[in-house]
Amino acid sequence: MAKSRLQIIPLGGLGEVGKNMTVFRYGDEIIVIDAGMAFPDETMPGVDIVIPDFSYLIENRDKIKAILITHGHEDHIGSLAYLLRDVSAPVYATRLTCGLIEGKLKEQKIGKYNLNVVKTGDEFRRGSFRFGFFHVCHSIPDSCGVYVRTPVGTVVHTGDFKFDHSPVDGEQTDMHKLAELGRNGVLVLCADSTNAQNPGYTLSEAVVSKSLRDAFHEVRGRIILATFASNVSRVQMAIDAAVENKRKVCVFGRSMVNVVGIALEMGYLKAPEGTFIEPEELSHYRDDRICILTTGSQGEPMAGLSRMADGSHRQVQIHAGDTVIISASPIPGNETSVGRTIDNLMRLGAKVITSRTSRVHVSGHGSQEDLKTMLSLVRPKFFVPVHGEYRMLRSHAELAESLGVPKQNILIGDNGTVFEFTNRSGKINGKVQSGAVFVDGLGVGDVGNIVIRDRQQLAQDGVFIVVIALEKGSSQVAAGPDIVSRGFVYVRDSEELMSGARSRIEHVLERCNTGNVTEWNAIKTQIRDALGRYFFEKTKRRPMILPIIQEVR
Repeated sequence: MAKSRLQIIPLGGLGEVGKNMTVFRYGDEIIVIDAGMAFPDETMPGVDIVIPDFSYLIENRDKIKAILITHGHEDHIGSLAYLLRDVSAPVYATRLTCGLIEGKLKEQKIGKYNLNVVKTGDEFRRGSFRFGFFHVCHSIPDSCGVYVRTPVGTVVHTGDFKFDHSPVDGEQTDMHKLAELGRNGVLVLCADSTNAQNPGYTLSEAVVSKSLRDAFHEVRGRIILATFASNVSRVQMAIDAAVENKRKVCVFGRSMVNVVGIALEMGYLKAPEGTFIEPEELSHYRDDRICILTTGSQGEPMAGLSRMADGSHRQVQIHAGDTVIISASPIPGNETSVGRTIDNLMRLGAKVITSRTSRVHVSGHGSQEDLKTMLSLVRPKFFVPVHGEYRMLRSHAELAESLGVPKQNILIGDNGTVFEFTNRSGKINGKVQSGAVFVDGLGVGDVGNIVIRDRQQLAQDGVFIVVIALEKGSSQVAAGPDIVSRGFVYVRDSEELMSGARSRIEHVLERCNTGNVTEWNAIKTQIRDALGRYFFEKTKRRPMILPIIQEVR
Protein backbone atom coordinates (compact mmCIF):
# COMPACT_ATOMS: atom_id res chain seq x y z
CA MET A 1 0.00 0.00 0.00
CA ALA A 2 1.30 3.47 -0.92
CA LYS A 3 2.41 5.35 2.20
CA SER A 4 0.75 8.59 1.03
CA ARG A 5 -2.73 7.05 1.19
CA LEU A 6 -5.07 6.52 4.14
CA GLN A 7 -7.44 3.57 4.06
CA ILE A 8 -10.61 3.42 6.16
CA ILE A 9 -12.05 -0.11 6.23
CA PRO A 10 -15.26 -0.89 8.16
CA LEU A 11 -15.34 -4.55 9.24
CA GLY A 12 -18.74 -4.17 10.91
CA GLY A 13 -21.59 -1.70 11.30
CA LEU A 14 -22.30 -0.94 7.62
CA GLY A 15 -25.55 -2.31 6.21
CA GLU A 16 -26.50 -3.40 9.72
CA VAL A 17 -27.04 -2.17 13.26
CA GLY A 18 -24.40 -3.66 15.54
CA LYS A 19 -20.92 -5.25 15.60
CA ASN A 20 -19.26 -1.91 14.90
CA MET A 21 -15.60 -2.01 13.93
CA THR A 22 -13.57 0.33 11.71
CA VAL A 23 -9.94 -0.02 10.63
CA PHE A 24 -7.67 2.94 9.77
CA ARG A 25 -4.55 1.99 7.80
CA TYR A 26 -1.66 4.18 6.71
CA GLY A 27 1.25 2.33 5.12
CA ASP A 28 2.09 -0.57 7.43
CA GLU A 29 0.34 0.92 10.46
CA ILE A 30 -3.21 0.21 11.66
CA ILE A 31 -5.50 1.48 14.38
CA VAL A 32 -8.93 0.01 15.10
CA ILE A 33 -11.98 1.90 16.34
CA ASP A 34 -14.45 -0.25 18.34
CA ALA A 35 -14.90 -4.01 18.50
CA GLY A 36 -18.60 -4.71 18.83
CA MET A 37 -21.05 -7.59 18.60
CA ALA A 38 -24.59 -8.06 17.38
CA PHE A 39 -27.44 -10.21 18.63
CA PRO A 40 -28.52 -13.13 16.42
CA ASP A 41 -31.82 -12.89 14.60
CA GLU A 42 -34.41 -15.64 14.25
CA THR A 43 -32.60 -17.11 11.22
CA MET A 44 -29.63 -18.08 13.43
CA PRO A 45 -30.90 -20.83 15.76
CA GLY A 46 -28.60 -21.66 18.66
CA VAL A 47 -26.22 -18.74 18.06
CA ASP A 48 -25.39 -16.67 21.16
CA ILE A 49 -23.80 -13.60 19.59
CA VAL A 50 -22.44 -12.45 16.23
CA ILE A 51 -19.01 -10.80 15.91
CA PRO A 52 -17.08 -9.36 12.95
CA ASP A 53 -14.76 -11.49 10.86
CA PHE A 54 -11.28 -10.53 12.14
CA SER A 55 -9.35 -12.26 9.32
CA TYR A 56 -7.94 -9.00 7.93
CA LEU A 57 -6.73 -7.92 11.37
CA ILE A 58 -5.25 -11.32 12.21
CA GLU A 59 -3.34 -11.33 8.90
CA ASN A 60 -2.00 -7.86 9.78
CA ARG A 61 -1.70 -8.28 13.55
CA ASP A 62 1.89 -6.98 13.67
CA LYS A 63 0.78 -3.68 12.11
CA ILE A 64 -1.89 -2.85 14.74
CA LYS A 65 -0.76 0.10 16.85
CA ALA A 66 -3.88 0.71 18.96
CA ILE A 67 -7.53 -0.16 19.52
CA LEU A 68 -9.75 2.81 20.41
CA ILE A 69 -13.16 2.24 22.03
CA THR A 70 -15.79 5.00 21.88
CA HIS A 71 -18.08 3.75 24.67
CA GLY A 72 -19.16 0.73 26.68
CA HIS A 73 -22.19 -0.62 24.82
CA GLU A 74 -22.06 -4.23 23.62
CA ASP A 75 -22.23 -3.26 19.95
CA HIS A 76 -18.89 -1.46 20.49
CA ILE A 77 -17.03 -3.66 23.04
CA GLY A 78 -18.73 -7.07 22.73
CA SER A 79 -16.13 -8.69 20.45
CA LEU A 80 -13.00 -7.15 21.99
CA ALA A 81 -12.23 -10.18 24.16
CA TYR A 82 -12.36 -12.44 21.08
CA LEU A 83 -10.09 -10.06 19.13
CA LEU A 84 -7.52 -9.91 21.95
CA ARG A 85 -7.15 -13.69 21.85
CA ASP A 86 -5.36 -13.26 18.50
CA VAL A 87 -4.15 -9.65 18.54
CA SER A 88 -1.89 -7.92 21.06
CA ALA A 89 -2.38 -4.14 20.96
CA PRO A 90 -2.96 -1.40 23.53
CA VAL A 91 -6.61 -0.48 24.12
CA TYR A 92 -7.60 3.14 24.77
CA ALA A 93 -10.96 4.07 26.34
CA THR A 94 -12.51 6.31 28.98
CA ARG A 95 -12.71 5.22 32.62
CA LEU A 96 -16.16 3.61 32.73
CA THR A 97 -15.60 1.97 29.35
CA CYS A 98 -12.32 0.50 30.64
CA GLY A 99 -14.13 -0.81 33.71
CA LEU A 100 -16.75 -2.57 31.57
CA ILE A 101 -14.07 -3.92 29.21
CA GLU A 102 -12.00 -5.26 32.10
CA GLY A 103 -15.03 -7.10 33.45
CA LYS A 104 -15.56 -8.79 30.07
CA LEU A 105 -11.88 -9.68 29.66
CA LYS A 106 -11.80 -11.32 33.08
CA GLU A 107 -15.03 -13.19 32.31
CA GLN A 108 -13.46 -14.50 29.09
CA LYS A 109 -10.22 -15.34 30.98
CA ILE A 110 -8.05 -13.07 28.83
CA GLY A 111 -4.88 -12.99 30.94
CA LYS A 112 -2.71 -10.36 29.25
CA TYR A 113 -4.02 -7.03 28.01
CA ASN A 114 -2.91 -3.41 27.90
CA LEU A 115 -5.82 -1.17 28.91
CA ASN A 116 -5.25 2.59 28.95
CA VAL A 117 -7.69 5.04 30.58
CA VAL A 118 -8.05 8.26 28.58
CA LYS A 119 -9.57 11.64 29.32
CA THR A 120 -11.16 13.97 26.80
CA GLY A 121 -8.56 16.53 25.80
CA ASP A 122 -5.67 14.05 25.98
CA GLU A 123 -3.87 13.29 22.72
CA PHE A 124 -1.79 10.20 21.96
CA ARG A 125 0.66 9.21 19.23
CA ARG A 126 0.99 5.67 17.92
CA GLY A 127 3.20 5.49 14.83
CA SER A 128 1.91 7.87 12.16
CA PHE A 129 -1.40 8.37 13.98
CA ARG A 130 -2.19 11.04 16.57
CA PHE A 131 -5.60 10.63 18.16
CA GLY A 132 -7.80 12.07 20.87
CA PHE A 133 -11.29 11.71 22.32
CA PHE A 134 -14.11 14.27 22.63
CA HIS A 135 -17.24 13.89 24.77
CA VAL A 136 -20.59 13.07 23.13
CA CYS A 137 -24.06 12.55 24.58
CA HIS A 138 -25.31 8.99 24.41
CA SER A 139 -27.19 6.63 26.69
CA ILE A 140 -24.13 5.63 28.71
CA PRO A 141 -21.69 7.90 30.58
CA ASP A 142 -18.17 8.46 29.26
CA SER A 143 -19.25 8.18 25.61
CA CYS A 144 -16.82 9.73 23.14
CA GLY A 145 -16.11 10.42 19.53
CA VAL A 146 -12.58 10.13 18.18
CA TYR A 147 -10.43 12.34 15.97
CA VAL A 148 -7.40 10.86 14.23
CA ARG A 149 -4.67 13.04 12.76
CA THR A 150 -2.88 11.29 9.88
CA PRO A 151 -0.22 12.45 7.40
CA VAL A 152 -2.96 13.04 4.78
CA GLY A 153 -5.44 14.82 7.04
CA THR A 154 -7.72 14.61 10.07
CA VAL A 155 -10.55 12.08 10.35
CA VAL A 156 -13.44 12.48 12.80
CA HIS A 157 -15.35 9.35 13.89
CA THR A 158 -18.42 10.36 15.91
CA GLY A 159 -19.16 7.07 17.65
CA ASP A 160 -22.80 6.99 18.80
CA PHE A 161 -23.99 10.51 19.53
CA LYS A 162 -26.77 13.05 19.81
CA PHE A 163 -26.95 16.70 20.89
CA ASP A 164 -28.73 16.76 24.25
CA HIS A 165 -28.89 20.16 25.95
CA SER A 166 -30.19 18.75 29.24
CA PRO A 167 -28.29 15.46 29.67
CA VAL A 168 -28.71 13.42 32.83
CA ASP A 169 -25.01 13.64 33.73
CA GLY A 170 -24.77 17.34 32.81
CA GLU A 171 -22.14 16.75 30.10
CA GLN A 172 -23.12 17.92 26.63
CA THR A 173 -21.60 16.88 23.31
CA ASP A 174 -18.41 18.93 22.95
CA MET A 175 -19.49 21.35 20.22
CA HIS A 176 -16.47 23.58 20.88
CA LYS A 177 -14.03 20.76 20.06
CA LEU A 178 -16.01 19.81 16.97
CA ALA A 179 -16.02 23.43 15.78
CA GLU A 180 -12.27 23.68 16.42
CA LEU A 181 -11.65 20.54 14.38
CA GLY A 182 -13.84 21.93 11.61
CA ARG A 183 -11.98 25.26 11.54
CA ASN A 184 -8.62 23.49 11.30
CA GLY A 185 -9.83 21.26 8.47
CA VAL A 186 -11.31 17.76 8.50
CA LEU A 187 -10.55 15.43 5.61
CA VAL A 188 -13.15 12.73 6.42
CA LEU A 189 -16.16 12.51 8.72
CA CYS A 190 -17.46 9.04 9.63
CA ALA A 191 -20.78 9.62 11.39
CA ASP A 192 -23.50 7.58 13.15
CA SER A 193 -26.46 7.02 10.78
CA THR A 194 -28.87 5.08 13.01
CA ASN A 195 -31.59 7.75 13.07
CA ALA A 196 -30.85 9.40 9.73
CA GLN A 197 -34.43 8.79 8.59
CA ASN A 198 -35.98 10.47 11.65
CA PRO A 199 -36.83 14.18 11.25
CA GLY A 200 -36.08 16.78 13.92
CA TYR A 201 -33.86 16.38 16.96
CA THR A 202 -33.76 13.29 19.17
CA LEU A 203 -35.51 13.97 22.48
CA SER A 204 -33.48 14.58 25.62
CA GLU A 205 -32.95 11.89 28.25
CA ALA A 206 -34.61 14.35 30.65
CA VAL A 207 -37.94 13.40 29.03
CA VAL A 208 -37.43 9.79 30.09
CA SER A 209 -36.44 10.83 33.59
CA LYS A 210 -39.74 12.69 34.03
CA SER A 211 -41.80 9.81 32.57
CA LEU A 212 -40.17 7.28 34.89
CA ARG A 213 -40.66 9.51 37.94
CA ASP A 214 -44.34 9.94 37.02
CA ALA A 215 -44.81 6.20 36.53
CA PHE A 216 -43.12 5.32 39.82
CA HIS A 217 -45.29 7.87 41.62
CA GLU A 218 -48.55 6.52 40.15
CA VAL A 219 -47.98 2.75 40.35
CA ARG A 220 -49.15 1.05 43.54
CA GLY A 221 -47.86 -2.49 42.94
CA ARG A 222 -44.45 -3.88 42.10
CA ILE A 223 -42.45 -2.21 39.33
CA ILE A 224 -40.28 -4.36 37.08
CA LEU A 225 -38.10 -2.25 34.77
CA ALA A 226 -36.23 -3.83 31.87
CA THR A 227 -33.52 -2.03 29.93
CA PHE A 228 -30.09 -2.71 28.46
CA ALA A 229 -27.64 -3.46 31.25
CA SER A 230 -25.12 -1.09 29.69
CA ASN A 231 -27.60 1.81 29.62
CA VAL A 232 -26.15 3.17 32.84
CA SER A 233 -27.91 6.53 32.53
CA ARG A 234 -31.30 4.80 32.36
CA VAL A 235 -30.43 2.61 35.34
CA GLN A 236 -29.57 5.75 37.33
CA MET A 237 -32.98 7.24 36.45
CA ALA A 238 -34.72 4.11 37.71
CA ILE A 239 -32.71 4.17 40.94
CA ASP A 240 -33.54 7.86 41.47
CA ALA A 241 -37.26 7.27 40.86
CA ALA A 242 -37.25 4.27 43.21
CA VAL A 243 -35.51 6.20 46.00
CA GLU A 244 -37.93 9.13 45.64
CA ASN A 245 -40.85 6.74 46.09
CA LYS A 246 -39.30 4.75 48.95
CA ARG A 247 -38.82 1.59 46.88
CA LYS A 248 -36.02 -0.91 47.35
CA VAL A 249 -34.15 -1.99 44.22
CA CYS A 250 -33.38 -5.63 43.39
CA VAL A 251 -31.22 -6.44 40.35
CA PHE A 252 -31.63 -9.52 38.13
CA GLY A 253 -29.81 -10.73 35.02
CA ARG A 254 -26.10 -11.58 34.93
CA SER A 255 -25.08 -8.65 32.73
CA MET A 256 -27.24 -6.21 34.74
CA VAL A 257 -25.70 -7.40 38.02
CA ASN A 258 -22.19 -7.08 36.55
CA VAL A 259 -22.67 -3.61 35.05
CA VAL A 260 -24.48 -2.19 38.09
CA GLY A 261 -21.72 -3.54 40.34
CA ILE A 262 -18.95 -2.00 38.21
CA ALA A 263 -20.76 1.35 37.80
CA LEU A 264 -21.47 1.62 41.55
CA GLU A 265 -17.89 0.77 42.43
CA MET A 266 -16.54 3.38 39.99
CA GLY A 267 -19.01 6.07 41.05
CA TYR A 268 -20.99 6.27 37.80
CA LEU A 269 -24.11 5.04 39.61
CA LYS A 270 -25.11 6.64 42.88
CA ALA A 271 -27.62 5.37 45.43
CA PRO A 272 -28.15 5.92 49.17
CA GLU A 273 -26.96 3.13 51.43
CA GLY A 274 -29.63 0.45 51.82
CA THR A 275 -31.22 1.05 48.40
CA PHE A 276 -30.36 -2.39 47.03
CA ILE A 277 -31.69 -5.67 48.38
CA GLU A 278 -30.94 -9.31 47.59
CA PRO A 279 -33.50 -11.51 45.79
CA GLU A 280 -34.22 -13.50 48.96
CA GLU A 281 -35.23 -10.26 50.70
CA LEU A 282 -38.07 -9.46 48.26
CA SER A 283 -40.64 -11.22 50.44
CA HIS A 284 -39.79 -8.87 53.33
CA TYR A 285 -41.31 -5.85 51.54
CA ARG A 286 -44.77 -4.87 50.31
CA ASP A 287 -45.22 -4.79 46.54
CA ASP A 288 -45.44 -0.99 46.53
CA ARG A 289 -41.96 -0.84 48.07
CA ILE A 290 -40.22 -2.93 45.40
CA CYS A 291 -38.50 -2.08 42.11
CA ILE A 292 -36.92 -4.91 40.13
CA LEU A 293 -34.25 -4.03 37.56
CA THR A 294 -33.73 -6.73 34.95
CA THR A 295 -32.37 -7.59 31.54
CA GLY A 296 -34.63 -8.82 28.73
CA SER A 297 -35.82 -5.65 27.01
CA GLN A 298 -35.18 -7.36 23.65
CA GLY A 299 -37.08 -10.55 24.45
CA GLU A 300 -33.88 -12.61 24.68
CA PRO A 301 -34.99 -16.16 25.61
CA MET A 302 -32.71 -16.59 28.64
CA ALA A 303 -32.85 -13.01 29.94
CA GLY A 304 -34.53 -12.15 33.23
CA LEU A 305 -37.73 -10.57 31.91
CA SER A 306 -38.33 -13.34 29.36
CA ARG A 307 -38.08 -16.00 32.06
CA MET A 308 -40.40 -14.02 34.32
CA ALA A 309 -42.87 -13.77 31.43
CA ASP A 310 -42.87 -17.50 30.64
CA GLY A 311 -43.02 -18.53 34.30
CA SER A 312 -39.58 -20.14 34.42
CA HIS A 313 -37.88 -17.59 36.69
CA ARG A 314 -37.08 -19.18 40.05
CA GLN A 315 -37.29 -16.03 42.16
CA VAL A 316 -39.84 -13.71 40.53
CA GLN A 317 -43.38 -14.73 39.58
CA ILE A 318 -45.46 -12.16 37.71
CA HIS A 319 -48.94 -11.57 39.13
CA ALA A 320 -51.86 -9.17 38.82
CA GLY A 321 -50.94 -5.71 40.06
CA ASP A 322 -47.39 -5.80 38.68
CA THR A 323 -46.32 -3.04 36.29
CA VAL A 324 -43.58 -3.83 33.79
CA ILE A 325 -41.75 -0.91 32.16
CA ILE A 326 -39.73 -1.77 29.05
CA SER A 327 -37.34 1.16 28.77
CA ALA A 328 -35.90 0.32 25.35
CA SER A 329 -36.98 0.03 21.73
CA PRO A 330 -36.76 -3.31 19.91
CA ILE A 331 -33.62 -3.70 17.82
CA PRO A 332 -34.62 -4.50 14.20
CA GLY A 333 -35.29 -8.25 14.06
CA ASN A 334 -36.31 -8.53 17.72
CA GLU A 335 -39.87 -7.22 17.34
CA THR A 336 -41.46 -10.68 17.39
CA SER A 337 -39.66 -11.86 20.53
CA VAL A 338 -40.41 -8.58 22.34
CA GLY A 339 -44.07 -8.84 21.36
CA ARG A 340 -44.22 -12.42 22.62
CA THR A 341 -42.74 -11.36 25.97
CA ILE A 342 -45.30 -8.55 26.32
CA ASP A 343 -48.16 -10.94 25.50
CA ASN A 344 -46.96 -13.42 28.13
CA LEU A 345 -46.65 -10.68 30.76
CA MET A 346 -50.17 -9.44 30.09
CA ARG A 347 -51.58 -12.98 30.23
CA LEU A 348 -50.17 -13.19 33.76
CA GLY A 349 -52.03 -10.02 34.72
CA ALA A 350 -49.24 -7.44 34.49
CA LYS A 351 -49.65 -3.96 33.07
CA VAL A 352 -46.94 -3.25 30.48
CA ILE A 353 -45.62 0.22 29.67
CA THR A 354 -43.48 0.61 26.54
CA SER A 355 -42.09 3.47 24.47
CA ARG A 356 -45.19 3.19 22.27
CA THR A 357 -47.51 4.09 25.13
CA SER A 358 -45.29 6.41 27.19
CA ARG A 359 -41.99 8.28 26.88
CA VAL A 360 -40.06 5.70 28.89
CA HIS A 361 -37.39 5.49 26.21
CA VAL A 362 -35.66 7.88 23.84
CA SER A 363 -32.91 7.01 21.42
CA GLY A 364 -29.28 7.70 22.19
CA HIS A 365 -28.67 8.39 18.49
CA GLY A 366 -29.06 11.74 16.77
CA SER A 367 -31.91 12.40 14.34
CA GLN A 368 -31.69 14.48 11.16
CA GLU A 369 -31.21 17.87 12.83
CA ASP A 370 -28.51 16.42 15.12
CA LEU A 371 -26.74 14.99 12.08
CA LYS A 372 -26.98 18.31 10.24
CA THR A 373 -25.47 20.05 13.27
CA MET A 374 -22.55 17.61 13.28
CA LEU A 375 -21.93 18.11 9.56
CA SER A 376 -22.14 21.89 9.92
CA LEU A 377 -19.64 21.96 12.79
CA VAL A 378 -17.10 19.56 11.29
CA ARG A 379 -17.38 20.69 7.63
CA PRO A 380 -15.62 17.63 6.18
CA LYS A 381 -14.14 17.43 2.70
CA PHE A 382 -15.28 13.80 2.40
CA PHE A 383 -18.16 12.06 4.15
CA VAL A 384 -18.61 8.35 4.95
CA PRO A 385 -21.90 7.48 6.71
CA VAL A 386 -21.43 4.55 9.12
CA HIS A 387 -23.35 2.64 11.79
CA GLY A 388 -26.63 1.75 10.10
CA GLU A 389 -28.54 -0.29 7.58
CA TYR A 390 -28.24 0.74 3.94
CA ARG A 391 -31.36 2.91 3.89
CA MET A 392 -29.99 4.82 6.91
CA LEU A 393 -26.62 5.34 5.22
CA ARG A 394 -28.37 6.57 2.08
CA SER A 395 -30.57 9.02 4.02
CA HIS A 396 -27.50 10.35 5.84
CA ALA A 397 -25.70 10.80 2.52
CA GLU A 398 -28.64 12.82 1.17
CA LEU A 399 -28.54 15.04 4.28
CA ALA A 400 -24.84 15.70 3.72
CA GLU A 401 -25.45 16.58 0.08
CA SER A 402 -28.25 19.00 1.09
CA LEU A 403 -25.71 20.81 3.30
CA GLY A 404 -23.24 21.28 0.47
CA VAL A 405 -20.96 18.25 0.61
CA PRO A 406 -20.27 17.45 -3.08
CA LYS A 407 -21.99 14.24 -4.17
CA GLN A 408 -18.71 12.82 -5.50
CA ASN A 409 -17.18 13.31 -2.03
CA ILE A 410 -19.84 11.18 -0.30
CA LEU A 411 -18.85 7.51 -0.21
CA ILE A 412 -21.23 4.70 0.78
CA GLY A 413 -19.95 1.16 1.18
CA ASP A 414 -20.42 -2.17 2.89
CA ASN A 415 -18.48 -4.09 5.49
CA GLY A 416 -15.08 -4.78 3.97
CA THR A 417 -15.14 -1.79 1.60
CA VAL A 418 -11.76 -0.04 1.34
CA PHE A 419 -12.23 3.74 1.36
CA GLU A 420 -8.95 5.28 0.20
CA PHE A 421 -7.94 8.91 0.68
CA THR A 422 -5.12 11.28 -0.17
CA ASN A 423 -5.15 14.88 0.98
CA ARG A 424 -6.99 15.76 -2.24
CA SER A 425 -8.96 12.69 -3.30
CA GLY A 426 -11.23 9.96 -1.99
CA LYS A 427 -12.45 6.77 -3.64
CA ILE A 428 -13.50 3.18 -3.06
CA ASN A 429 -10.60 0.86 -3.84
CA GLY A 430 -11.70 -2.77 -3.53
CA LYS A 431 -12.68 -4.91 -0.55
CA VAL A 432 -11.11 -7.03 2.15
CA GLN A 433 -12.52 -10.17 3.76
CA SER A 434 -15.35 -9.36 6.16
CA GLY A 435 -18.58 -10.88 7.37
CA ALA A 436 -20.17 -12.43 10.42
CA VAL A 437 -18.67 -14.99 12.79
CA PHE A 438 -21.11 -16.90 14.99
CA VAL A 439 -20.35 -17.57 18.65
CA ASP A 440 -22.20 -20.61 20.00
CA GLY A 441 -21.29 -21.59 23.54
CA LEU A 442 -17.50 -21.92 23.66
CA GLY A 443 -17.23 -22.26 19.89
CA VAL A 444 -16.13 -19.22 17.89
CA GLY A 445 -16.52 -19.54 14.14
CA ASP A 446 -17.16 -23.29 14.13
CA VAL A 447 -20.82 -22.64 13.33
CA GLY A 448 -20.94 -21.45 9.72
CA ASN A 449 -23.63 -20.94 7.11
CA ILE A 450 -23.91 -24.67 6.39
CA VAL A 451 -24.50 -25.49 10.07
CA ILE A 452 -27.06 -22.67 10.33
CA ARG A 453 -28.82 -23.98 7.21
CA ASP A 454 -28.94 -27.48 8.74
CA ARG A 455 -30.38 -26.07 11.97
CA GLN A 456 -33.01 -24.16 10.02
CA GLN A 457 -33.97 -27.31 8.15
CA LEU A 458 -34.16 -29.32 11.38
CA ALA A 459 -36.30 -26.62 13.00
CA GLN A 460 -38.61 -26.35 10.02
CA ASP A 461 -39.09 -29.94 8.84
CA GLY A 462 -37.33 -32.23 11.32
CA VAL A 463 -35.07 -35.22 10.72
CA PHE A 464 -35.70 -38.72 9.32
CA ILE A 465 -33.07 -41.36 10.11
CA VAL A 466 -32.80 -44.70 8.29
CA VAL A 467 -30.58 -47.43 9.83
CA ILE A 468 -29.69 -50.41 7.63
CA ALA A 469 -27.35 -53.37 8.17
CA LEU A 470 -25.77 -54.67 4.95
CA GLU A 471 -23.80 -57.86 4.41
CA LYS A 472 -20.09 -57.25 3.90
CA GLY A 473 -19.11 -56.43 0.33
CA SER A 474 -22.67 -56.24 -1.00
CA SER A 475 -25.87 -54.24 -0.82
CA GLN A 476 -27.77 -57.27 0.49
CA VAL A 477 -29.86 -56.31 3.54
CA ALA A 478 -28.95 -58.20 6.71
CA ALA A 479 -31.31 -56.25 9.00
CA GLY A 480 -33.59 -53.23 8.85
CA PRO A 481 -34.43 -50.74 7.67
CA ASP A 482 -35.11 -49.23 11.10
CA ILE A 483 -36.67 -45.77 11.06
CA VAL A 484 -36.38 -42.88 13.53
CA SER A 485 -38.34 -39.66 12.98
CA ARG A 486 -37.93 -36.49 15.09
CA GLY A 487 -39.77 -33.26 14.37
CA PHE A 488 -41.12 -34.61 11.05
CA VAL A 489 -43.99 -37.00 11.78
CA TYR A 490 -44.90 -39.26 14.71
CA VAL A 491 -44.14 -42.75 13.40
CA ARG A 492 -47.00 -44.54 15.18
CA ASP A 493 -49.57 -42.13 13.73
CA SER A 494 -48.15 -42.30 10.19
CA GLU A 495 -48.07 -46.01 9.37
CA GLU A 496 -49.08 -45.53 5.73
CA LEU A 497 -46.34 -42.94 5.15
CA MET A 498 -43.76 -45.15 6.90
CA SER A 499 -44.81 -48.17 4.87
CA GLY A 500 -44.31 -46.21 1.66
CA ALA A 501 -40.91 -45.02 2.88
CA ARG A 502 -39.81 -48.59 3.63
CA SER A 503 -40.94 -49.69 0.17
CA ARG A 504 -38.84 -47.01 -1.49
CA ILE A 505 -35.79 -47.88 0.63
CA GLU A 506 -36.16 -51.56 -0.27
CA HIS A 507 -36.54 -50.65 -3.95
CA VAL A 508 -33.32 -48.61 -3.87
CA LEU A 509 -31.44 -51.46 -2.16
CA GLU A 510 -32.72 -54.02 -4.69
CA ARG A 511 -31.62 -51.74 -7.54
CA CYS A 512 -28.19 -51.30 -5.97
CA ASN A 513 -27.83 -55.05 -5.43
CA THR A 514 -28.82 -55.80 -9.03
CA GLY A 515 -26.42 -53.14 -10.32
CA ASN A 516 -23.65 -54.35 -7.99
CA VAL A 517 -23.48 -50.94 -6.27
CA THR A 518 -21.63 -51.52 -2.98
CA GLU A 519 -20.11 -48.08 -2.31
CA TRP A 520 -21.87 -46.76 0.79
CA ASN A 521 -21.94 -43.11 -0.23
CA ALA A 522 -23.67 -43.99 -3.51
CA ILE A 523 -26.28 -46.10 -1.66
CA LYS A 524 -26.88 -43.30 0.88
CA THR A 525 -27.33 -40.72 -1.88
CA GLN A 526 -29.89 -42.86 -3.70
CA ILE A 527 -31.84 -43.48 -0.46
CA ARG A 528 -31.76 -39.76 0.38
CA ASP A 529 -32.96 -38.75 -3.10
CA ALA A 530 -35.75 -41.34 -3.24
CA LEU A 531 -37.09 -40.49 0.22
CA GLY A 532 -36.76 -36.75 -0.41
CA ARG A 533 -38.98 -36.98 -3.52
CA TYR A 534 -41.47 -39.25 -1.75
CA PHE A 535 -41.83 -37.12 1.39
CA PHE A 536 -42.24 -33.90 -0.57
CA GLU A 537 -44.86 -35.51 -2.78
CA LYS A 538 -46.83 -36.79 0.23
CA THR A 539 -46.29 -33.98 2.79
CA LYS A 540 -44.82 -30.97 0.92
CA ARG A 541 -42.05 -31.05 3.56
CA ARG A 542 -38.30 -31.59 3.26
CA PRO A 543 -36.95 -33.24 6.43
CA MET A 544 -33.23 -33.80 6.82
CA ILE A 545 -32.71 -37.42 5.75
CA LEU A 546 -29.80 -39.29 7.36
CA PRO A 547 -29.16 -42.84 6.07
CA ILE A 548 -26.86 -44.83 8.40
CA ILE A 549 -25.32 -48.04 7.05
CA GLN A 550 -23.71 -50.70 9.22
CA GLU A 551 -21.71 -53.63 7.90
CA VAL A 552 -22.39 -57.18 9.10
CA ARG A 553 -19.61 -59.72 8.65
